[in-house]
Amino acid sequence: MSTLSTHVLDTMHGRPAAGMKVELWSRDRSELIKSITTNSDGRTDGPLLAGDEMQAGNFELVFHVGDYFGERNFLDQVPVRFTISDATAKYHVPLLVTPWAYSTYRGS
Repeated sequence: MSTLSTHVLDTMHGRPAAGMKVELWSRDRSELIKSITTNSDGRTDGPLLAGDEMQAGNFELVFHVGDYFGERNFLDQVPVRFTISDATAKYHVPLLVTPWAYSTYRGS
């Protein structure tokens, strides 16, 4: 089944980022599709999109990093813009983050 999922790793403390707010938007931010909070494993409780919800198009995940770390000395919200080109495929978009830096990739 096709899905969109994410997880967040707090690389400053070396653990999953539990309790981080994550929003899924249409790329132009005209439509909030879903808002979740990561669980104790830094993941969502189920996919962000699945099956018929998956559509080709442009999307943006917004990770509320400043709220999670309790400071906004550098990063506040981290937007990750991406394209779903094949609505029948699996997309996993993880975030590795500290208060000062982040990295992302298309996972499996």
